[in-house]
Amino acid sequence: MPASWKARRRVTSPRKTRVAIVFGGRSTEHAISCVSAGAILAALDPDQYEVVPVGITREGRWVLASGDASQLAITDRKLPEVTEAWGSAVVLSADPTSTDLTVREPAEGVSDLAGVDVVFPVLHGAYGEDGTIQGMLEMAGIPYVGANVFASAAAMDKEFTKKLAAAEGIPVGPYAVLRAGVSLSEADKERLGLPVFVKPSRAGSSIGISKVTDWADLDDAVALARQTDPKVLVEAALVGREIECGVLEGESGGAPEASLLSEIHMDDVEWYDFETKYLDGSRYSIPAPLDEATTRKIQEYSLRAFTALDCAGLARVDFFLTEDGQIFLNEINTMPGMTPNSMFPRMWTATGLEYPKVVDRLIRIALHRGTGLH
Repeated sequence: MPASWKARRRVTSPRKTRVAIVFGGRSTEHAISCVSAGAILAALDPDQYEVVPVGITREGRWVLASGDASQLAITDRKLPEVTEAWGSAVVLSADPTSTDLTVREPAEGVSDLAGVDVVFPVLHGAYGEDGTIQGMLEMAGIPYVGANVFASAAAMDKEFTKKLAAAEGIPVGPYAVLRAGVSLSEADKERLGLPVFVKPSRAGSSIGISKVTDWADLDDAVALARQTDPKVLVEAALVGREIECGVLEGESGGAPEASLLSEIHMDDVEWYDFETKYLDGSRYSIPAPLDEATTRKIQEYSLRAFTALDCAGLARVDFFLTEDGQIFLNEINTMPGMTPNSMFPRMWTATGLEYPKVVDRLIRIALHRGTGLH
């Protein structure tokens, strides 16, 4: 077992809540997950929490990380990555009678860390935000931050997000779904018009997205999206403003609350791509400069979407606001980015709940909820 972990355990009060922060993972959003985890690590009060940082490599191996938040930051545009060299191998049992993490140290054999009270799965995209780790934690009987298995899977898949939102009466823009081996029909081309956005159905952080202004470029855009997900969405471009809302579950399982809204300003970029989000920085307004009626409508839609998908803990709900005042749901993120540049923590800070308090509230909500059916 690493000496640094032994040292932490010697000085740790048993009254502290033990939080396993799980980050990295096998998705294309691996690096952003690392950055989010670094921000959460820095925000947790060491007098209240004992942190067990667990990184997952791109290949899916779990390792006990050092807990050094600076190791998880973007430095000179270089993205962080979990590797096997970071620490000892870790295994979480699916046995609900034991919440121990098993550490496999080559020099010292196998040992256990005392039970984890709650897991903060800061995983974005596939194999994390899509219900997979949530299912494992349910089987293990360990409380975790964020949405349950169904809500995580439904929100991760943009097709089903749109279907559930539409069933709730929340407007969504025109789109078509291309499953593996399927091409866009001529009828759909006529219905959607140009330009369109082509994106993986189950991904995030704007990875694999293309804007198509000529149908001759569609096949290349679909091929790029399918590098991430064989199921692809083709969406009609909605001209207007990008508005976001943060949703937090109420204390002790109370009704969800909506934050102030943010507006993302595109400036010199055509759309909100990965570089703008995480490397170059985006310009935004909080609160979004909207009239009161529009603000309330978007907040209402956000809360309805949160409930319609049976979300828990937190979500960021994204909308398009067209020039003629129509509101369309874009997507729901059940584990939104928690990096210093991310809109979710920025919106809640502006609303009056600073980042460390958001993190603390999410952990307390998870402990209160526990696991199983609710």
